[in-house]
This record gives sequence, C-alpha cells and structure tokens, in this order.
Amino acid sequence: MLGQSSMNFAAAATLMLLVHVGYAKDQRTVTEPKNPQSCTTLKATSGDETQTIQKALNSCAKGKAVALSSGTFYSGPLTIPSGISLLVDSGVTLKALPDPSLYDLGRKTCGTLDEQGVGCKPFITFHGATGSGIYGKGVIDGQGDQTMTGKSESWWKLAADAKKKNNFQNNPRLIQINDSVDITLYQITLKNSPFYHVSTSKTYGLTVWGITINTPSTARNTDGVDPMGSQNVTIAHCSISTGDDNVAIKAMDAPSRHISVLNNHFGSGHGMSIGSEITYGGSDITISGLTLDGTTNGLRIKSNTFRGGLVTGVSYTNVCMLEVKHPILLDMEYGKVTGNLTPEFKNITFSNVKVLTKGTFTFDGLSDTKPVEATMKDVHIKKGSKWITSNAKITGTWAEDVTGTACGNAGNN
Repeated sequence: MLGQSSMNFAAAATLMLLVHVGYAKDQRTVTEPKNPQSCTTLKATSGDETQTIQKALNSCAKGKAVALSSGTFYSGPLTIPSGISLLVDSGVTLKALPDPSLYDLGRKTCGTLDEQGVGCKPFITFHGATGSGIYGKGVIDGQGDQTMTGKSESWWKLAADAKKKNNFQNNPRLIQINDSVDITLYQITLKNSPFYHVSTSKTYGLTVWGITINTPSTARNTDGVDPMGSQNVTIAHCSISTGDDNVAIKAMDAPSRHISVLNNHFGSGHGMSIGSEITYGGSDITISGLTLDGTTNGLRIKSNTFRGGLVTGVSYTNVCMLEVKHPILLDMEYGKVTGNLTPEFKNITFSNVKVLTKGTFTFDGLSDTKPVEATMKDVHIKKGSKWITSNAKITGTWAEDVTGTACGNAGNN
C-alpha cells in the first residue's frame, strides 16, 4: 500500500461542498428548485381519484401545478402534461392502486411472469414533456407490498417469484420520464415502488433535489433513481434507501453523460452504480460528497460483453462508507453474460475516499488489452480489507490507515 493523504478529509469535504457547482458535470446552472404556484387544489375522498387528478392536470395552466392538499389519494396511472407539475403537500399521501388491470398495456400480462417483463405502464408518466415536475413534502406510495387486486400476492412477491423461476415480473415503475426536457423532482418522498422508483429515457435536463426514497432492502428490483440514455442530470441532497441500486446510470438506448450526483446519503441498497447496460457509453460523470451506510456495494461500474460500451471521465470525490461489503467494484464480466460488445472503463478517478470498515475491493478487467483503468488519490481504507484484481491498471496512492467510526459531514449537507 502506498502513501497517506496530507489533507484532512472533513476539511476537503467542506471545501468541495462550497465549490461543487464549479466541478459538476451537468452543463446546466442548477440551483435549488422552488415550488410552482397552484392552478387548483384537490382534497381526497375515499374513492378512486384517477380521473379527478388527471382532469385537473390536463386543464391546468402551463407553469403551474395541481396541488394535492389534504388526505390520502388513491389513483391508477397518471400522465403529467408538458409544462404542468404535481404538488403533493406535506401530510398528503398519493397511493398507487395495486390493480394490475389498470396498468396493463393490452396483453393482459401486467401482474404476471413472462420472458419480457414489459407488460405494465408506469404509475406516473412524463412523455415529451418540457418544464414539468413533481414537488412537495408529501409521499407517493407505490404499494408494492400490498396484495394485488384479483391476485393472492403482492408486486414484490411476484418479483421474488421471477428470481426463483429465472424469468421476469411484469410490474409498473413508479415514475417514468421519456423523451423530455428539464424535468424536476423536488422534496417528494417515494416509497414501496413495485419496480424502479424513478427511471428516465432520452431525457435532456433532469433535476432530482432533496427527495427521499425509503423502501425495504428486501424489495427486489426497486432501484432508486436510474438516468438511462440521458444528459445533463443533477441528483443532489437526496436520501435513498432501497432494494436494488440506489442510483444506476445506464445507456441502453442513448449515451448518458454530463451527470452530477452531489451531496447524497445512501442507506440500504446496491450502491452508486454505472451499468450494466452501457452500450451507448457513459461519460462526464461526477459523484461528490456521498455517504454510504450499509449498502451492499459502494462505488460500482458493471458491464459485460453483452451490454458493454465505453465508460470514461468518471470522478468520485469526498466519499465516506460504513458497513459496505464491496466499497469499490469495477467489473467488466458482470453476471458472466457474454456477447459481441466490448466494455471499456477508462479515466476513472477516486479522490478523498474513506472506507471505515473492512470490505472487498474488486477490479476485474476484460483482458490484458482491455483492462480496468483507475487512478486513486488520498484513498483511506480499513486494515484487513481484501483486494481482488484481474486485468487492472491501478495508479496513484491509497493506504490502510483509516480512522474514525462515523462519516460525519462527508454526505448530503
């Protein structure tokens, strides 16, 4: 092991918090959002509110929001129009009705297992929208733990069945954002999604600021925030605990680039991930001011020759981890799935990283000519940690000299 950092980690973290905007890879100027004005205010009844909420959204003036202001709302799938937002006030809960027939795309497969797993529409959809969002300190509950209408099991149990039978569950995502521009999620709490909580596709400009995701670690495939094929993304000041990747940057249908993940805290989950679907490439990605407490993985890039592509220009700065089994995991043979694509991990940097408990560090490249290429600076880990390297080119300094038992101010302040 080489070297020891001469810079105090906490001081470095404080400095980076002050200047992170200058280092962010999102090319937009991103500041804390503000709630839009309301066009109308709704109060909950005891029934299905789908039509009431959707009608209000469709008739709302651009630049304003439909406010859910009182009670518990029950709804089926909703679409947020362009320029319109949904405001879920403090104390309000919007619950997704657990009826597969409401989400079915026409083949009567939603709520079943098959070989595709694409039979459901999301609970909330943005499609071709500009300047829309979801705001407020209320809760959106996907009710993934509730028994499905007309079935004998929950969405989550169906997902568990899919793993046992080696096929796919047809479950709805909580929020899906497609082909959209400048979408904002602010302060909202999301929980119990049947599938991914937030997912994007070909979206240019996404701000996820100050949200909370709180879903059990046992809920399969409940990723937190997944920017897919998207550009100019900022995920900041969020607290994410879930049953799969806390954040996963993917590029299965378009490149993902200019992404900033700033000052967040991750609890249970599979960590800060890039991949495994990275066919179109991921680049210009900054992760700074991150704490991970109890995640399975810490900083992970995963791909293989079936889903491979170029991952480059990734920086991890001011990161603190506690009780993380795999603090750094760079794997070009993820899942041992093979194909005709070539994963490449280049220009990956780790700076001012503290790992307070023992873990396994893995750097698994594809071959001598396609190694994992990573650089370390001021990386401090627990003595007795395990290192696994294969086809890896690791430069820089790290040391088994970490001290302390808590991450303090290294995270989402």
